[in-house]
Amino acid sequence: MAILREVDSAEVHIIVDNVTDSLSSVPSFVETEFASLSRRRHGHWVLGGSCLCCAAHGLSCLITIRSGDKTKTLLFDTGPEDRVFEQNVSRLGADLAAVEAIVLSHGHWDHGGAMLRALQIIRDRNGGKRVPYYAHPDMFRTRAMKRPDGSLLVMEDVPGVTALSDNGAEVINSTEPQALFDGLAYVSGEIARVTPFERGLPGQHRKTLDGKGWELDELIMDERFVAVNVTGKGLVVFTACSHAGVVNVLKQARASFPNIPLYAVAGGLHLSGTNERIIADTVAAMREFGLKVIAAGHCTGWRAVTALANEFGDKTLVPLAVGKRFSF
Repeated sequence: MAILREVDSAEVHIIVDNVTDSLSSVPSFVETEFASLSRRRHGHWVLGGSCLCCAAHGLSCLITIRSGDKTKTLLFDTGPEDRVFEQNVSRLGADLAAVEAIVLSHGHWDHGGAMLRALQIIRDRNGGKRVPYYAHPDMFRTRAMKRPDGSLLVMEDVPGVTALSDNGAEVINSTEPQALFDGLAYVSGEIARVTPFERGLPGQHRKTLDGKGWELDELIMDERFVAVNVTGKGLVVFTACSHAGVVNVLKQARASFPNIPLYAVAGGLHLSGTNERIIADTVAAMREFGLKVIAAGHCTGWRAVTALANEFGDKTLVPLAVGKRFSF
């Protein structure tokens, strides 16, 4: 059984997401992009396009953990490309100097496309210190999606180990779970596939190890989740895309820490596109976890968000958006 120490609080600032939304009402533990801008600038600002963040297809979360006099900061993914990441970091006033570790959730461009720029910004602000970077060996395989006509649409690779190392990353490349910050946070190993309906990403392929052909790779076994244990609440699980299936993710989180209740899940649930067919099964299966917060975004899709809202209500469902800050 893994060890995960209690922390006083966990805060997640959404640096990149598919959606921007500062007008919808939010619960007391969530701050919108507009509210964050106003607070940071002490009310002395003029609302206009030059201060706004940009939505993009991808996800990036800046996670800050506090325990006693310790504060630890983790960057979980970077979104798809440099410009959006850098602009949003600047306009949100996100403190990347504090980042002491990076986790890439899985080897897709919309989560790792800005990694090298992120490393450059972090090291520009931290005095040039190298940054631990948690990866899985299969993240670095070239991938493609099969089109209806049978041809393959090749995806951009995420930065490889050499490029990451050259830009200041200390790459921890393992299939096994890892404790971060002396047990204040946890990054899972490979996620067991136990549900009958969560099949991963239908149609995805990857290059064979010899580089000469392609093989089916729908399960995306390199995907991992991050978890923290907040005192008085329980497990907050960060799942970037849920290619493993969010039900499988939550089952593994519960099995890894059977004595800690599940409290929240945050990230993409990948119930859009070909996975719209499993929305009903997923929503029904999520009832068993008794979640207090479902912070769904990125690849979840509006149909699944609607189904989650109908099932759990807006006291539990709090959709992600660029610039939102969640305090657990």
